[in-house]
Amino acid sequence: MVPVRPFEYPGSKAPLSCGPVSLASLAKKHGTPLYVYSADAIRYRFGLFQQAFAGQRHLICYAVKANSSLAILKLLAAEGAGFDIVSGGELERVLAVAPEAAGRVVFSGVGKTAPELDLALRSGILLFNVESEGELELLAERAAKLRKRARIALRVNPDVFAETHPYISTGLREHKFGIDIRRARAVYRRAAQDKWLEPAGISVHIGSQIRTADPFGAAADRVAKLVRDLRKDGLPIQYLDAGGGLGIEYHAAQPFHPEEKVQQYAAAVRAAVSELSDITLLLEPGRFLVAQAGALLARVLYVKKNGEKTFVITDAGMNDLIRPTLYQAHHEILPVEPPSSRRTITADVVGPVCESGDFFARDRVLAPLKPGDLVAILDAGAYGMSLASNYNTRGRAAEVLVEGKRARLIRRRETLADMLSTETP
Repeated sequence: MVPVRPFEYPGSKAPLSCGPVSLASLAKKHGTPLYVYSADAIRYRFGLFQQAFAGQRHLICYAVKANSSLAILKLLAAEGAGFDIVSGGELERVLAVAPEAAGRVVFSGVGKTAPELDLALRSGILLFNVESEGELELLAERAAKLRKRARIALRVNPDVFAETHPYISTGLREHKFGIDIRRARAVYRRAAQDKWLEPAGISVHIGSQIRTADPFGAAADRVAKLVRDLRKDGLPIQYLDAGGGLGIEYHAAQPFHPEEKVQQYAAAVRAAVSELSDITLLLEPGRFLVAQAGALLARVLYVKKNGEKTFVITDAGMNDLIRPTLYQAHHEILPVEPPSSRRTITADVVGPVCESGDFFARDRVLAPLKPGDLVAILDAGAYGMSLASNYNTRGRAAEVLVEGKRARLIRRRETLADMLSTETP
């Protein structure tokens, strides 16, 4: 069993490590800021899904947007994963490392362009998750032009509330995603009349970072009923895409048991489709697979006092990890060297970016830190690097993947030359 967080102190005086690999040694070799991922942890989480859905036709389609590193995509492709993509660029990434996986790709997203649809049609992806009637018309037009039949699912909006951050809730009528479930049957009938469209599935996604199984079961139940209705209409629906969104616990104080969470999730979804014995479930985990497998290493530049406030200023900033300021997200922060005493400080952990919103934690109780110390910002494997930017003309961090005893660089640090290469003065 892999630890929930694969970053641990192997001994009372040993520095924080990823498996047997010291994070201090990685920072010394590759510099900071530095993303570090555990391949073993990712494989373990993927295996939990495979085990939970054993005996049920299924395909685990990793949500590429969570972390689109080529090395992680290649790792998951080798495990037999499919992929949930939301752009042509994400499809190109999958094709770059595993062209044979094109037939395991589902294409979601509300704003697909004609060139993106053409690329997906030529690549022979498994399924288009269509999010509007306008998109359906464009897809039919492109499919006819290329003479490539498009296998489709409508992403329906089930109007199921999921308790999560409003920015990542997607299953209500007021959200931009999907087609009202009440209109879906009529839209499917219309699609079935087009010889270049093949209605083959139905899709739902109600949000992200959802920590209870009940909303997933409720959404799958509504969609399963629609599958039965569509089959009565003569449509051979083969796939039910239950989406992703299974959450994690970012707070160390809150107990988290991944094995139990996946089992509860699987039980809720499988119960909803129990009468559809021949259906193939498509599941789209992202954050759950990679978030806790990753950490962002940063070095302390200064420790500064402003009145009663203490600031720990690091060389990583909001351009490297924007989740705390964008979502008010909590990330545990640990010193890489084990604390030598029980003494603590209360401080804001911030970056060098010229924004008051550039912070990783506010009023956080920490072990005392000094300039030159290394800290690890945990649970940063999802929506860390994939949301990174060059704000303040800061190069994006390097990335390292740890597999067993081996650590390898999977993305070099971005240079100023890289950043300026697309511009003309």
